[in-house]
Amino acid sequence: MFKQKVKSLLDDALADKPELFLISFQITGANIIQVILDGDNGINVEDCIDVSRAIEHNLDRDEEDFSLQVMSAGVTEGLVHIRQYAKNVGRTLKVTTEKEEIEGELIATTADDFTLQWKAREPKPVGKGKVTVQKTQVIPFGEVKKAHVVIKFN
Repeated sequence: MFKQKVKSLLDDALADKPELFLISFQITGANIIQVILDGDNGINVEDCIDVSRAIEHNLDRDEEDFSLQVMSAGVTEGLVHIRQYAKNVGRTLKVTTEKEEIEGELIATTADDFTLQWKAREPKPVGKGKVTVQKTQVIPFGEVKKAHVVIKFN
């Protein structure tokens, strides 16, 4: 009952902010409510505060004691929602599928798949040595086991 009420309040709060979307929602046995959000244009502290207030102000601590944590998805969370791919176009992703692991720049995304591009060293078609070639691959979302944004410090 408590979980359904919290989920309903969360859904209402997100309906008021359609640019935000839910990454993770759970309530532990100790009534610790954990909400992880992301947004099409990123997410800021004010967004987290607004959602937190929309939930907390509609729950009665006398009925049910709880702790509420509303936070943004960090880079370590990985990409779990299709909407996260569109906001990361131009960034380097490390993607694991059932067949392979690919690291490349996310150059495009559609409703069904996304496109990665990277440079690879391959043997020359004629003669010895290697040549750098541009590779492109379209990956359906259904084949992704894990995807993370690669953070590079230059």
